[in-house]
Amino acid sequence: MIKLGALQRTLVVNGEPWRLFSCMWLHAGVIHLVVNMLSLLFIGIRLEQEFGFFRLGPLYVLSGFGGSLASSLYANPAVPVSVAGTLVSVGASGALFGLLGAMLSELLTNWTIYANKCASLFTLIIVIVLNLALTFIPNVDGSAHIGGFVAGFLLGFILLMRPQFGYVSKKYIPPGYNSKYKKSKYKLYQYILLVSALGILLAGYALGLIMLFNGQTIGRFRRASQ
Repeated sequence: MIKLGALQRTLVVNGEPWRLFSCMWLHAGVIHLVVNMLSLLFIGIRLEQEFGFFRLGPLYVLSGFGGSLASSLYANPAVPVSVAGTLVSVGASGALFGLLGAMLSELLTNWTIYANKCASLFTLIIVIVLNLALTFIPNVDGSAHIGGFVAGFLLGFILLMRPQFGYVSKKYIPPGYNSKYKKSKYKLYQYILLVSALGILLAGYALGLIMLFNGQTIGRFRRASQ
């Protein structure tokens, strides 16, 4: 797995940062692959049908990157420092949890166009909680799940905005239509969420990369040995 591009913090900080991306395309076995592909089937198809590949593709990859970054930064206090840097991680779980996070932020940023708001929110939260419970299973990279979820949640505000109800594109407005009745494409709160999420996401990525290449970790609160 190391030769194929698995994630290992020691290798990442020693000149192989591409592993932060390559690891999400690898799996530890047939069962691991099948479970992740089924999850992608049930979650990803609906989102891709609604928003298209050019929104969902970057969201998936950047969420996976967020999961890989969190996985590289987290150091379990129960694991010796010398061992933590050599642990190997593979899988698309970070990216998949990013899709779940994006579903939640998509619901929030497009809140006004949903009919059954509370029911949709409650159902989605139950699904998210059940999936996050997998984080506590032994030998599962829970930090990648959480990192991917947070990245996807922020990316959803950026990439999955929908026009507000009643918006009509200029090319479909008939001649003589009074423009003062024309609605803006997005609401003010959507722009605020977009700018806020973008700032937090970029700051988080930058801070995470700085910490990683400076040998710092989360969870142990001291520098990891190189």
